[in-house]
Amino acid sequence: MIKKVTRRNVLRTGTAAALAAALPLPAFAQGGGPRIVVVGGGFAGATCARQIKLADRKNIVILVETNPTFYACPSSNAVIAGLRDIREQRFNYEALGAVGVALVFRPATKIDPQTRTVTVDGDITFPYDRLVLAPGVDFRWNTIKGYDEAAAEKMPHAWKAGEQTLLLRRQLAAMHDGGLVIISVPANPVRCPTAPYERASLIAHFIKTQKPRSKLIILDAKDSFSQQQLFQAAWRELYPGIIEWQSLSNDGKVVSVNPATNTVTTDFGEHKASVVNVIPPQKAARIAEIAGVADRTGWCPIDPITFESRLQPNIHVIGDAAISGAMAKSAFSANAQAKACAIAVLARLRGETPSPTKLINTCHSLIAPDYGISIAGVYRPVEGQFVDVEGAGGTSPADAPRSVRALEATYAEASYKSITAEVFG
Repeated sequence: MIKKVTRRNVLRTGTAAALAAALPLPAFAQGGGPRIVVVGGGFAGATCARQIKLADRKNIVILVETNPTFYACPSSNAVIAGLRDIREQRFNYEALGAVGVALVFRPATKIDPQTRTVTVDGDITFPYDRLVLAPGVDFRWNTIKGYDEAAAEKMPHAWKAGEQTLLLRRQLAAMHDGGLVIISVPANPVRCPTAPYERASLIAHFIKTQKPRSKLIILDAKDSFSQQQLFQAAWRELYPGIIEWQSLSNDGKVVSVNPATNTVTTDFGEHKASVVNVIPPQKAARIAEIAGVADRTGWCPIDPITFESRLQPNIHVIGDAAISGAMAKSAFSANAQAKACAIAVLARLRGETPSPTKLINTCHSLIAPDYGISIAGVYRPVEGQFVDVEGAGGTSPADAPRSVRALEATYAEASYKSITAEVFG
């Protein structure tokens, strides 16, 4: 448990649940090292803060994160399907505090690139030499007519793990046998592009084992998706008659919803369901707009070598909020980008130019508890974007036996335990 923070022990331990109240700004200057503020404590932000601090304990590293408890999105689809306890998704920041990262559990409300300051709730301001933004995503509310924050309490998105995950789980458990489940999937870019189809798969597993008269329809705003052939082959094998995928060309784009009747409307049709999971269109989190690092797309253009914003000086953007070309938005990508960004930040602080590097991403998907598939890629910076390294990476083989699929399922769990232990353990 994080101990009560005192003025004396904040810089020594970094365990600062009440840092903003306990430590005035002048105390940070006493540390003597450069000041790096990291906003966002997910897989990207927490990793970057740790790496920068461990590289040189003289660095003053401040992690600004709204919540002292983090719920991981990877593997949360298994919670929705009743295969996993939400407690396995829950982490805290004690390990970061133990290595000397100062923790501020308040939302960032203002960033001023000219004065190089971050203001948190309560109007307390932290200066920085370098700022790393890892804020994740926000939703484009009402892009689907009628879908706003209130509607999400009836039609959960469950795209940020925690209470929404449990809400969708409870709705599925309460559904009568014979009910219809609808998942609305947005167009790209989206956080973890394979996750909607993993979710559909695991809900189909729940239906098959618990509500065998029920059915699931995926209404998709796209005509294709990552690993489509592998997913659909598995659905034919494991869930015949349970999953129906309706593409954009087949009137799959949801344009409006009615939470009062649990109805979704496409351009040419209407569907009423027992459970509706609306995954909304997304953008970089609001603080990115406030900082001036998000462009007209809603995402943040970066230099792929340094992760520096193309719009504001001395600010780096990593993780889901960044425009990263061919590199998918995932926890693995966020972790890899964070490490490369930490190296770049340290180089910039020394007045050096970082060298280009290759990054790796791997995404595992469960189609059933004992059936997994994966996709991996290697990426390099080319003309301001991450592009695939030709011949590297790949997907699970289409003709793999069930023993290989079962092995991949164990790899998925091992990957989750490995990355969460590294970041939060």
